[in-house]
Amino acid sequence: MARVHVPVHVPVPVLLRFPVRLPVLVRSLAALSVGLLLLTGCDSSGTRIAKAGSSPGSASSGPVVVATSSWEAALAKAAGAKNVRSIVPPSIRHAPDYDLKPSDLTAVAGADDVLYASFEPFAGRIKSAAGSKAKMVELDLDDDPETTRANVTRLGKLFGTERAAAKWNSAFTTEWNSLSQQLKAARTGGKAPVAVAQAFTTWAAKLAGVQVAGTYGPDAVTPAQLSALSAKKPAFVLDNENMSTGTVLPGSEARQLEIVNYPGADLDLLSVYRKAADQMRKAFAGS
Repeated sequence: MARVHVPVHVPVPVLLRFPVRLPVLVRSLAALSVGLLLLTGCDSSGTRIAKAGSSPGSASSGPVVVATSSWEAALAKAAGAKNVRSIVPPSIRHAPDYDLKPSDLTAVAGADDVLYASFEPFAGRIKSAAGSKAKMVELDLDDDPETTRANVTRLGKLFGTERAAAKWNSAFTTEWNSLSQQLKAARTGGKAPVAVAQAFTTWAAKLAGVQVAGTYGPDAVTPAQLSALSAKKPAFVLDNENMSTGTVLPGSEARQLEIVNYPGADLDLLSVYRKAADQMRKAFAGS
């Protein structure tokens, strides 16, 4: 039987049949790099560039912000941040007492920005968990209007949301002035009452326009302070609910109001001022 010769055709290598055009490839990679920079980059001043193609309020809009408490988180929200998470639950009255969980540290590790306050004892662990990726932002927490506006402005610049921050600050100033006028109108006889304020509630005294006879805290009131403050015969004590140790001036006729500094789960910072104003307005009207 004669042998049949079957020719074998070896395919031409793919690279030979479809040669790569290097100039086109380089241009494509360059365009891709620019696109990624626009999506995640920062400008030369460190302010983040808004993500291209993302609409305001979408889940992918802006940096991922992790705040240690609802206070820092509310400031971030006021500044225009969309992706904000608070570690300490709002139900915790005194945030610095919170015990961090492993899931909290995991959240910190995945953040673009981490907001914290120096007085929080877990700040060191937060910094370690953040590593080199996240930007650590220490905030001066005080509900005084000047401090609040400064914090919102600063965060707006960091997030690249200056217009949103400025808009919130304008609305805040309007709200502050309105609440202040309502409190003045609620005074019995039109005279500003005398009050004693905790170190972190002096902003509430400013909002109400009361006469601050003295301050105390954040440490417990000493017997000497108790005697000196009681001698001022204040009509009200503006205590700090988040750090309260009970009756501040026992035996005094002063009415004690518990002022809250931290926003709730809705992270609405304005609600802190409205709630305090409502408390004081009712107290003034009934005095």
